[in-house]
Amino acid sequence: MTLLLKDGRVVDPSRKADAVGYLLIENGKIAGSGKELRRAGKNTPRKGDPAMEILDLRGKIVVPGLIDMHTHLREPGFEYRETIASGSEAALAGGFTSIACMPNTNPVNDNRSVTEYICRKATECGLVNVYPVAAISVKSEGAFLTEFQDLKAAGAVGLSDDGKPVMNAALMRRALEYASSIDMPVIAHCEDRDLSAGGLMHEGFVATELGLPGIPAVAEEVMVARDLLLAEFTGAAVHIAHVSTAGSVRLIREAKVRGVRVTAETAPHYFTLTDEVLRGFDTNTKVYPPLRGAEDVAAVREGLRDGTLDVIASDHAPHARTDKEVEFEYAASGLTGLETSLSLSLRLVADGILTIPALIEKMTVNPAGILRLPKGTLAVGADADITVIDPDREWIVDRKLFRSRGKNSPFHGWNMKGMAVLTIVGGHIRYRDF
Repeated sequence: MTLLLKDGRVVDPSRKADAVGYLLIENGKIAGSGKELRRAGKNTPRKGDPAMEILDLRGKIVVPGLIDMHTHLREPGFEYRETIASGSEAALAGGFTSIACMPNTNPVNDNRSVTEYICRKATECGLVNVYPVAAISVKSEGAFLTEFQDLKAAGAVGLSDDGKPVMNAALMRRALEYASSIDMPVIAHCEDRDLSAGGLMHEGFVATELGLPGIPAVAEEVMVARDLLLAEFTGAAVHIAHVSTAGSVRLIREAKVRGVRVTAETAPHYFTLTDEVLRGFDTNTKVYPPLRGAEDVAAVREGLRDGTLDVIASDHAPHARTDKEVEFEYAASGLTGLETSLSLSLRLVADGILTIPALIEKMTVNPAGILRLPKGTLAVGADADITVIDPDREWIVDRKLFRSRGKNSPFHGWNMKGMAVLTIVGGHIRYRDF
């Protein structure tokens, strides 16, 4: 298929490009941009040309296909919550062309067979690029390292025990050293389980008023500090997942100044919601790490603004109704995020925290670089993975319309402005809403 995207605002942080123009797609690749097309003497095709489809994108923003480096697709083992197919459909609707899925499946993705199964199922779906993240430790139990090299050969792009911390510091040190030797990123779930044990929400004033046991911010921060020190000691790189506290942002900022090889991500709910929303005991607001206080939200937003936090990832965690429609104490943690992530992130632009290019950088080129993916660019010759955003489209979140099997969203009924209206993967239009 040959496509010409015309008159959209083309924003490509990988090339520092931001201008209204053309984008030509041929044979699944980026064939040229506006200036390159003119230099090559290629004429704009006429209407009715059967060899090419022309899309007028005036008023819309054309960016590299969005990358979500932290999702939970649940398959194998928890297909009643999500499948690779349903998660891929949700990704397309949210504007994502590439997603990385965490290993807390059943069985855990700690061996070649599971990694290959995920890759095969994703290929059969043929919707988005799905990149498995494999477990650091066998069964994510924190006792023995998995076979990193074998997992990489099978298709894994990173290593994480996400959902469980690696409590053993010696094991984490060896993981960083081993992963560094084969150029694989380690994604750290930072939590001291002795400090967080029994907690249901952020430890603070609201938890005290509600009479719920709390999870102190230091439970995250002490492990962030440990992993930063281990990265500094070994010289290896570490990526800190789902940063939620002011102290974590400060520690990461200071580590970067020292030259520690650290990158970090946060999720939209950590810069949008505070623990005040838990007053209604809505189990859709129960996430992990928990929603924090207003000062933490402000610090996360500042961390995004000043570059301390490199990536925005959804931490998409779909659950079935039976997981959530129970007493708060027994409800599963997590929210469905793929289909609201972009719109919530665009609020940072409206609030003056980020520019459009800075936001797109955190959702394309930065996660691509961390995961070593050949994605996140509109350079000539690159895969034609493209997201088109209508910044003025107003819509209301309706979880009943989610493509994801998980309907557990605290944003149901919210008024949003801005959304993905076209998702192109490998030169093929996979989602269109205009």
